[in-house]
Amino acid sequence: MRLIPPVYVKPFVKRGKPDAADAEAISEAVTRKNMRFVPVKSADQQAAAVVLKTRALLVNQRTQVINALRAHLSEFGIIAAAGTTNVAGLISIVRDETNLRLPKAARHALMEVASQIEALKVQIEKLEKVIVATVKRDDDARRLVTIPGVGAITAASVRALASDPGGFKSGRHFAA
Repeated sequence: MRLIPPVYVKPFVKRGKPDAADAEAISEAVTRKNMRFVPVKSADQQAAAVVLKTRALLVNQRTQVINALRAHLSEFGIIAAAGTTNVAGLISIVRDETNLRLPKAARHALMEVASQIEALKVQIEKLEKVIVATVKRDDDARRLVTIPGVGAITAASVRALASDPGGFKSGRHFAA
């Protein structure tokens, strides 16, 4: 079995959307000498990719919630620098009942936001532990981690998303 990216088949579609037209376009695309195919991934590679993509989703959600907390607090004159390292200070302000800068209704709502940030942090850490454990078990991933600037997340991404590095002509093609 060989997989063709849909964008490479699109130029061969002659009409509309019927399945017959798609099948004809696929059979035409397969006959081309210079057609590039997508390597088939194993179930383990697909599972690793799901873990990485789930982590990325949670990181994006955490960033959104942190930005919302910062924006809401800035409306009350409480400003903090951007970044996840400064969030702990904001959360402590929200949780401090003696701080009178926040109205009671706002404090109640922002406590929910703070709880969501902390829950997302725990979920991200769990997934990162799974990723690190997977990298420690994989010989190729352990070798990748020895490269300066490459950590467990990057090594796991390369192993999960680039199934056959031999399919690339050079390092430049791999990077692209």
